[in-house]
Amino acid sequence: MEADFTRRTVMEVLGIEVAEMNADRVVMTMPITDAARQPYGLLHGGVSVVLAESCASLATWLNIDQTSQMGVGIEVNANHVRAKRDGTVTAVATPIHRGRTMMVWDVRIADEEQRLVCVARCTVAVVARDPRSAEVR
Repeated sequence: MEADFTRRTVMEVLGIEVAEMNADRVVMTMPITDAARQPYGLLHGGVSVVLAESCASLATWLNIDQTSQMGVGIEVNANHVRAKRDGTVTAVATPIHRGRTMMVWDVRIADEEQRLVCVARCTVAVVARDPRSAEVR
């Protein structure tokens, strides 16, 4: 499923991989490559936000009726607490709130030594999926 899920997306461009996924926890990893760095050579904060929202979106998808609903990110709040230049970061999403029309996820991004790099809160709206729309990859 992962190859189909990430194919032709920002996740593929950044090398984001799904390490674990269930309705209560989603874990993704991402290598820090040139594509993920800002001009000073550090992990770009916006890329950390992409990783966090990707994690929260997949977690939402695992908690909804995938045939008639979809999750769309509506807010992300991120605090970048540690600079990172290379290696791999791991994001872990856990639920704060799982409602019928909205879910809120806590996403913690850490380095290889489990040091916190970024903490994010992602809010995802659960909306009706148009049956005429394209299938999820």
